[in-house]
Amino acid sequence: MQKCLGIYIETNIIKYAKVSKEHEDVKIESFGVRFFDTNLSAEISKIIEETFSFNTPISVNISNEKYLYFDVFALLKKKDIESTIATEFETYCEENKYNKNAFETRFALMEDVRQDEKVRAMDVYINKIELNRQTQPLEKVKLTKIVPTPIAITNVGKVNTKENQLIVNMEESMDVGSKEVLDSINVVENSYAKAYEICKNTTIYTAEMDTRGENEEFLQYIIPTIYKVAQRVQELVSESWRDIKKVYLTGTLAIINNIDLYFQEFLPDIECEILKPKMVKGSAKNVKEYIEVNSAIGLAMTGIGEGIQEFNFQKTNSMEKFKRLLKSDIGSKNTANNDKKDKKFNLDFDLKGDLSKSERWLVRGIATVVLILIIYTVFSILLSKSMIDKKDEIDGLISTQNSQISAVNSDNTSIDTKTKKYSSLISDLDEIDKRTSDIAASRNLIPNLLNQIMFVIPEKVELSSIENTTGKSVRIQASSEDYEQLGYFIATLKTKGILNNVVSSSGNKTDNSINVTIEGELP
Repeated sequence: MQKCLGIYIETNIIKYAKVSKEHEDVKIESFGVRFFDTNLSAEISKIIEETFSFNTPISVNISNEKYLYFDVFALLKKKDIESTIATEFETYCEENKYNKNAFETRFALMEDVRQDEKVRAMDVYINKIELNRQTQPLEKVKLTKIVPTPIAITNVGKVNTKENQLIVNMEESMDVGSKEVLDSINVVENSYAKAYEICKNTTIYTAEMDTRGENEEFLQYIIPTIYKVAQRVQELVSESWRDIKKVYLTGTLAIINNIDLYFQEFLPDIECEILKPKMVKGSAKNVKEYIEVNSAIGLAMTGIGEGIQEFNFQKTNSMEKFKRLLKSDIGSKNTANNDKKDKKFNLDFDLKGDLSKSERWLVRGIATVVLILIIYTVFSILLSKSMIDKKDEIDGLISTQNSQISAVNSDNTSIDTKTKKYSSLISDLDEIDKRTSDIAASRNLIPNLLNQIMFVIPEKVELSSIENTTGKSVRIQASSEDYEQLGYFIATLKTKGILNNVVSSSGNKTDNSINVTIEGELP
């Protein structure tokens, strides 16, 4: 009998379902919803203990994964298809300046009904650091599958291959999802568990319903979110080149009463219903309890081999590889040894009767040596392979960090260059501003000076030039036939405060005229 414990993990919520399969009969043995604050590992240990899943394979979801789609020629060999998809992903990384070694990728091929000569490749990738962060709390459990929830959820319901169907999984991982609603109610109630129960017991009333019921006051937190989701689904349906016949609703928000009727108003020509697990039969109330954990059921179904298996991000455990290989090697060795032993018996000697003590020890010794050699060889191979894988992973992480450091250094250099340039520009602007201020300040210096001199200059003194040399410094060339008149003029410039720090040259007499140079500073 195959068994698997599916665990769906999101912020503060764990959904789990243990599924068993015997022949074609699939059963859900146990299921539930739990809430946690910080210690995820402890909560998962409790679930394993309560469901008696100590040796049961466990399948969990990943989050923050990304999806790409590539067109590949259908006639290519498998190896060439893998190479083509790897090249497409590498090109995508180069275009977006990503380090391809920093990502873990998985892909699967799908039929492309629009192009017979091509197949459609869905490529899912996730950052290795992010993947390690998500799986770290699960290191001590028997983890066999790590699967994207959108892939796993397709295992839950009955699929009609003759029509196009759309599954809307309203969990946390959507652009707009249950987290937005639960966070809003949690602010009011201060309890994620209570917020979840409020959603579970809330009824949405459509345009045709006039009555109101329990938890009506919380509709203000619920309606805006599901309205956005319904609008987005409406857009997807209208944009799709496929003729969508049915829309299935699942996830945390699907537990709200009448959610299917609400979506039906947005999609009047398409049948909308809640996604029900195909193995569950019973009353609507009982079925609703299973619907809560659809994501966990889908993960568990993947764990027992249902649906697409190519998107498993869990690397095969080295010890499991060792056990399987050792079992195979020992089995083949025993068969070969038995054949050789039979031939030996017939050709060389007769071993009828009991073996002697020395013969028994010899056989034990040979068997022990052979077993040790097999264990050593297998362990060495697996250890070497594990070391190579870890080295590649570390190299990818180092490359990513170096790339980020290089980008930071480049940004710092660019910032320093621009800072120097801006400082130079600011200095130039300050100099220009200073010059402008000086020009503006000195524009009226000479006219004002002339205006003042006009009222104090003696009649017999003549001015041949007035020059503003630098800043507020002024040089005046004056002449007169009388020393006394020049002396009076210089004294007036000082006493009237027309110029500061007035100095004059000794008189230079030419013909009947005495020339002097007067220098001073404007006040």
